[in-house]
Amino acid sequence: MAQTCFSAQLASENNSSEIARAVEPAAVAPYKNPGAPAPTNSASLQIAMYSCEVIHTWPHDRKAFTQGLVFHQGALLESTGLNGHSTLRRVELLTGRVLHQIQLPSQYFAEGLALVGSNLFQLTWQNEKCFVYDLESFRQEKEFVYSGEGWGLTTDSQSLIMSNGTDQLRFLDPKTFTVTRTVKVGAAGRPLHRLNELEYVKGEIFANIWQTDVIARIDPGTGNVLGLIDCSGLLLPGDYAPGIDVLNGIAYDSADDRLFITGKHWPKLFEIKLRPKRRS
Repeated sequence: MAQTCFSAQLASENNSSEIARAVEPAAVAPYKNPGAPAPTNSASLQIAMYSCEVIHTWPHDRKAFTQGLVFHQGALLESTGLNGHSTLRRVELLTGRVLHQIQLPSQYFAEGLALVGSNLFQLTWQNEKCFVYDLESFRQEKEFVYSGEGWGLTTDSQSLIMSNGTDQLRFLDPKTFTVTRTVKVGAAGRPLHRLNELEYVKGEIFANIWQTDVIARIDPGTGNVLGLIDCSGLLLPGDYAPGIDVLNGIAYDSADDRLFITGKHWPKLFEIKLRPKRRS
């Protein structure tokens, strides 16, 4: 989403307050069955809390204002934002080297990215356009228009799933970009706003909560938040430099069950495992 820089201290404060708002007054309990339907009674909703264990660390381009991230056939597909700096790129995982890239015209601020079949779909923030590219050549094949802002984008293989910075997720037909349904996202009976970068993982939607180090695990059928992932503390003090911004960028490798995250202008990309937190 929009460009905003935060200190590590402020990000930590936002992270803590966001977790508190999201889970209160729900009970915190281990999330044992990701495939099970979420409870319909918000008072009984159990929200699991997770921390991140870093499995591997790879270089990431500090110039990349990461807005969308997709893993495909051993490489990363990345959408980067900011007017005059927005790109679509294919990135080598091991080195962070850009293998192929196109630049968007300066009037466009690129946002979320999703892959459906042989096409990449790239949102724009306030231009109300989604560009559709050929996966291999990055040749633009068409564009769609939509109303409002575009933030995050993912797919469940049938529909595109789009966020706009509110608590709402829109499901769209990838052939026509028409909205087929909408879901309101909530935790413990309260709406969860600022949903940003999205990734579909094992039947759930993972959503970065903008301006925090928190990723929400969302039931796509009900919009209920099933878990919250605390991703704070990934960057070391020596990693920080002017321009480093918030966590943003989630990609999943379904073949090898690997989860990747990074951030805007971050120098590193992380493979992480989720570890349940015990209630204090």
